[in-house]
Amino acid sequence: MRTDVLHAVRLARLDLTLVARNTTTLFTVLLMPLLMAWLFTQTQTDANIEGVPAHVFVLTGVPGLMLGFAVFINLVNSLTARREELVLKRLRGGQPSATAVLAGSALGALALFLGQVVLLGVWIQRTEGLLPVNVPLMVLAAVLGVAVFGLLAAAFSGITPNAETAQITVLPVILVMLIGAPVAFPTSTLPGPLGAISDLLPVTPVVKIMRSAFLGADHYSGSAKALGVIEQWTGALPSIGILLAWIAVTALLARWLFRWEPRHG
Repeated sequence: MRTDVLHAVRLARLDLTLVARNTTTLFTVLLMPLLMAWLFTQTQTDANIEGVPAHVFVLTGVPGLMLGFAVFINLVNSLTARREELVLKRLRGGQPSATAVLAGSALGALALFLGQVVLLGVWIQRTEGLLPVNVPLMVLAAVLGVAVFGLLAAAFSGITPNAETAQITVLPVILVMLIGAPVAFPTSTLPGPLGAISDLLPVTPVVKIMRSAFLGADHYSGSAKALGVIEQWTGALPSIGILLAWIAVTALLARWLFRWEPRHG
């Protein structure tokens, strides 16, 4: 176990080094969500959404977009490229276990995601004077969200022929996240059953937990009333349950679809 952890940490450090050296990847996974967040805020009025200024509502929901870029797109691209270059095959045949190899990629993605959330927190603090109320709950949401979208990325890499087509493969998931996630609007504003469907998407619980934990208010039901620490944790339980269910589903998909060797081999 200790050896697997060490291997996973080393692989995560390698992933982060490669991302830092690739300007295109760095822009896509790190800066693109922040740019989209800025664009979203420019479209908002001075009105309130669920009891908070509209731009604050948007900014506290942006971690949902970050999951799509820093975790999902990043891992689909990297896992597919490494499979086609036989890197995954060599790693699996070496000292690291299969679990350590995948955990290393997920750990690197988690570090990227948390780094983005920190930058977002600094942005909100500088512009709005707000600090996160419940950081441990935000970290838990980050870990669960990365687990879901990391496993989903492993599954999607298995159906992606090569790195060149990865940008096309990820589009359906990204579009669903952009349209269905409660980043710029609450799910209650969606017509008919779309609101209920949006609540069950894996990105929605992450957004609701992040927003509620940052603001210390009830954004699960939309009442936006202030919550104590215990109420924040108990209020997050349904969202945590949805994420755990998605982890089980995506784990099965990853086990079924993920490939260690090139598809043509």
